[in-house]
Amino acid sequence: MGFKFQEEPEQCKFVCNLRGDFGPLGPFIDDDVPSSVSSPPDTKMRTGSSTLYGNPDDLAEWLVWIFLTISIVFKSLAYVNNPSEQISIYKDSNFITGDDSLETDRKALLDLKQFLERFNKINQGNYGQWGTSDNKSPCNWVGIACENERVVSIDLSNSSISGSIYPNFSSLTALTHLNLSQNTIRGSIPPGLNSCTNLKYLNLSHNIIGGGLNLSGLGQLEVLDVTLNRFSGDIRPNFPLMCVNLVSLNLSMNNFNGDISDCFQGCPKLKNLDLSSNNFTGTIWPGFMRLNEFSVSENILTGFITSTMFTSSAACELKLLDLSGNAFSGGFPDEVQNCSELEFLNLGGNNFSGGIPRVIGKLSKLMYLILGNNSFDRDIPEELLACADLAFLDLSTNRFGGEVQPILGRFTQVKILVLHHNYYTDGIISSQILNLTNVIRLDLSFNNFSGELPIEIADMLSLKYLILANNSFTGPIPPEFGKIVGLQALDLSFNSLTGEIPPSIGNLTSLLWLMLANNGLTGRIPPEIGNCKSLLWLNLANNALTGPVPPEIAGIGSEPETTFDANRRNGLANAGSGECLTMKRWFPTNYPPFSFFYTLMTRKSCRDTWDRLIHGYGIYPICQNRSSAVQSLEISGYIQLTWNRLSGEIPPEIGNMTRISLLHLGFNNFSGRFQPAIANLPLVFLNASNNAFSGQIPPEIGRITCLQVLDLSNNNFSGEFPGELNKLSDLNKFNLSCNPLLTGVIPATGQLATFDQLSFLGDPLIVLSNERRNSSATSPSSSPSRISKRSGRWMTAIWIVVLLILSFFICGPSPSCSASASGPNRRRRTSPTT
Repeated sequence: MGFKFQEEPEQCKFVCNLRGDFGPLGPFIDDDVPSSVSSPPDTKMRTGSSTLYGNPDDLAEWLVWIFLTISIVFKSLAYVNNPSEQISIYKDSNFITGDDSLETDRKALLDLKQFLERFNKINQGNYGQWGTSDNKSPCNWVGIACENERVVSIDLSNSSISGSIYPNFSSLTALTHLNLSQNTIRGSIPPGLNSCTNLKYLNLSHNIIGGGLNLSGLGQLEVLDVTLNRFSGDIRPNFPLMCVNLVSLNLSMNNFNGDISDCFQGCPKLKNLDLSSNNFTGTIWPGFMRLNEFSVSENILTGFITSTMFTSSAACELKLLDLSGNAFSGGFPDEVQNCSELEFLNLGGNNFSGGIPRVIGKLSKLMYLILGNNSFDRDIPEELLACADLAFLDLSTNRFGGEVQPILGRFTQVKILVLHHNYYTDGIISSQILNLTNVIRLDLSFNNFSGELPIEIADMLSLKYLILANNSFTGPIPPEFGKIVGLQALDLSFNSLTGEIPPSIGNLTSLLWLMLANNGLTGRIPPEIGNCKSLLWLNLANNALTGPVPPEIAGIGSEPETTFDANRRNGLANAGSGECLTMKRWFPTNYPPFSFFYTLMTRKSCRDTWDRLIHGYGIYPICQNRSSAVQSLEISGYIQLTWNRLSGEIPPEIGNMTRISLLHLGFNNFSGRFQPAIANLPLVFLNASNNAFSGQIPPEIGRITCLQVLDLSNNNFSGEFPGELNKLSDLNKFNLSCNPLLTGVIPATGQLATFDQLSFLGDPLIVLSNERRNSSATSPSSSPSRISKRSGRWMTAIWIVVLLILSFFICGPSPSCSASASGPNRRRRTSPTT
């Protein structure tokens, strides 16, 4: 998470009352629980305050239940007498009568629109415009494509769709392409989808669909993508029925399991197969050699990779082979040289041992070679230098010791060099890797390097990502680092650096991420840091910085678009096997909204998240502004200044930092009034604990609508407690303890009522409302509010009895009233099941 915490004083420890396990994406991932009619209330006879007939509340509930039961019987009789009312607009069969045509397709699409709008009443995609223009032809609607006057393609990707999958896609009988990716669709695959027998392309990726994969009826499928969902179970029942025409199959990032060794023999056209990030077991499918791309990373596969897998009668057509994150063992066969088209080879995260195969040098088209997290010998074959296109070399976590192998300084073609988690020692100058002027990413973290940071690094002007964290470097940060103007990420955390942060850091105008936490840095935060207008993620925690926060700091992160635009033009700067390592260091572990992603990371999701971050795309929804509950995927950052010796007041300019969602100011010496301008930030997390802030708590904080964590404990706040804080409906952690001068009454209702007295420990002038304080001691029978509620229930029961008697007099036991109310020729529409 970037820095360590010290334990807070025991008497004022942060105590919270969680409302649930929802993170910033909680409402999108927690399955809906349908409501149901409750069972009859308990009729057990009571003594004391209850009467001969039991508790009066129970009697009222009995009457309600009886009335609902009779109403249901009436409705059922009405449907028996009038079968036409049983028709549902979402019924799978007999939806469209007559010959199939563009008109029937139009009606089916309008029914689809109505279905989607039922689950998405506020945020709607382009489908909301269907049928609203003068041109009634669906062929002109957004996301719809036609051939021969029939709808053949529906693209609803990234359309803010939630709810379940529409059950009646089979009514579009000419449909060949369906894309529902990048939404929040839940539930399971409806049986009707299995009847879309003309489908050739189906994309359900990036949703939260669960259950089994039952698509054996789609024999025409050529492309199937269900990446990043919640599918589970064995996939074998789908094969070979589904894969006769299959060319591309992506099942990655789900919970599939079972043996795959014989699944794909009957898939003659299959070329791209991605099974990564699942729970597949057993041995590898031996036929992978004839594919173009094959990935089984992050599964539970075991066994050996044998020479026969690369020596079949068919020529090896592989361009991508990813076996990482399994339990393969033994040596890697030299016969891999038969795959002369190979461009990407990832063997990381296994138990391979022995020497690195020299024959890899014969793979002339190889661009990515990832051998990290194995037990390969320390010697790096010179033959690898022949891979003229090799741009990515990862030798991390192989227990290499001593100095960095000198041969690495000869890989002048390499642009990304990843050597983290080894046992390298001494300095890095002698290794000659600082001569690799084309390197854009250098990761030497988690080693035993020592001495001062080499000034020569400043000559590596192509660097964009410099990761030297978790070593034993000492001395100051060289001012010369300010020459690396293209630098986007600088991580020097967890070393023993001393001295001041050099003002030349302000020259790094492309910097997105600056990690200097857990060192011994002193002096003031340089005002020049405000020139880093792309800097969104700043962590200076656990140092000995002093003085006030400069007002210029408000300039950081104000204009990151220039850097993001450049990254979008230049493509992905892959992080290699260090992607999850980088992401877990990037994200503060215990703080929302980042903590949610920390727990879900897989190697592939880290790669996707890294890609989104450096291209400037949001990865979690935040409030569009501090006073709006409307959330959207926006890029946002953090500032962590905790555990320093910073002092003075927080400058009001901090209110201009409208891209910051996490602000940690705790454990410093800040004083004066707490800055109301902080309420302008779309914060999810705010910690200003263990300082010397005084005066009133700004009521403006109550306008930070999406705030989830608020800690103002151990300060000198005084005056009336602001009732506006009760408006923070998303708040799930709240600590106001140890502010002995605060006064006021904490409301008995609202969000603050969900927190117990520990949130106000050490606040003797704070009064919990009588109802809250005495709720456990007060008898329900003596409570005026309980009596009032009981009376209200009795009045409700009396009215229900009256209405029930009237319905019998007017309608009798016949359901004719119910039927006639709709008219003889009127067809009632019933809602679809969710």
